[in-house]
Amino acid sequence: MKPLTESPAISGTVARRKSFWTRALQQKYLYFMSLPFVVWLIIFSYVPIWGWITAFQNYKPKNQIWDQTWVGLDNFIELFQDERFYLVLRNTLAMSTMGLLVSFTVPVIFALLLNEMKGQFFKRSVQTISYLPHFVSWVVVAGLVTKMLSTDGGAVNQFLMWLGLIDAPIQFMAKGELFWGIVTLSDLWKEMGWNSIIFLAAMSGIDPELYEASTVDGAGRFRKMWHITLPGIRTTFMVLFILSIGHLISIGFEKQFLLGNPLVVDYAEVLELYALKYGIQMSRYSFGAAIGIFNSIVSILLVFLANSIYKRVTKETII
Repeated sequence: MKPLTESPAISGTVARRKSFWTRALQQKYLYFMSLPFVVWLIIFSYVPIWGWITAFQNYKPKNQIWDQTWVGLDNFIELFQDERFYLVLRNTLAMSTMGLLVSFTVPVIFALLLNEMKGQFFKRSVQTISYLPHFVSWVVVAGLVTKMLSTDGGAVNQFLMWLGLIDAPIQFMAKGELFWGIVTLSDLWKEMGWNSIIFLAAMSGIDPELYEASTVDGAGRFRKMWHITLPGIRTTFMVLFILSIGHLISIGFEKQFLLGNPLVVDYAEVLELYALKYGIQMSRYSFGAAIGIFNSIVSILLVFLANSIYKRVTKETII
């Protein structure tokens, strides 16, 4: 009789389990360091999900959560029947798409230019100055933007008049069709330097021998950037890009709230402001929860859709 032996599949599974626990034991301090962040994520990101059930109720704070009146999908039906919702969704998608395209292309170009600088002092000085606006509050940034675009001595109007491009000051903050561009450029100025840091870090990890070999082959700076630097940061770029796609309809409301005014409200209102105004401020908590669920589900679908497209094109996957 032949001795009983484990199948290759079972042996492989056991080996992988042993390998995992061996690595976990070796890296126990790293796991302990990450434990507070995992706990924070669970408490603030996963525990609140139970509140989603209020979207299916007519929630009243005076009653216990299980004593509420259940309304089923009424809040979602009301949401999708509201014409204001589609106007707000248009504004959200327009500003998020513009911001997504600009906030990735410009920081990458900026990082490429910084990476080509030889003078370390000048390079670090430019980099430091460029990411300082990230730490400035949006309240301050909105005040600066409003002042610069003002018709009463605003720097932009004064400059355009000095060039002879306009005869009278333009009311930038009163034109709804200009609001999306103002928000996008303001966000670019504030976050360009900060967003370029991770691309610079990825570039620093590229093997220097590749550049040396390309120099021997006679490649110039632009060919090196195109054939070595950009392919070297492709994975980093795609990870950030796909994750950012998941936030296409969850872009916050600080910029729009601070830069907006009643004259441009039809272009400034986004989903978060819509939930705040027509949900929380009107004590329609269930309606606000329904908007939150819509945001979360669409964001998850967008992430998986973007990853599947990337996987089909490049045969690689991020998730």
